Amino acid sequence: MTTNMGKADRIIRPLLAIAFIALYFTETVTGTLGIVLLVLAGIFLLTSVVGSCPLYSLFGIRTCPVKG
Repeated sequence: MTTNMGKADRIIRPLLAIAFIALYFTETVTGTLGIVLLVLAGIFLLTSVVGSCPLYSLFGIRTCPVKG
């Protein structure tokens, strides 16, 4: 799996994940939407750690600088 996420993506995604988790556990967002946000938070955390986003690969997006 090649890295296709830049530094900004790898910083923003965990911050969004923390916000989603906080919204769920403070019961600001509940029900199905809360579960969806928790799943997204998990995906954001995983992809930021790995440095590769499957959707970016699918659409040919690359936000990291090209190594040359």
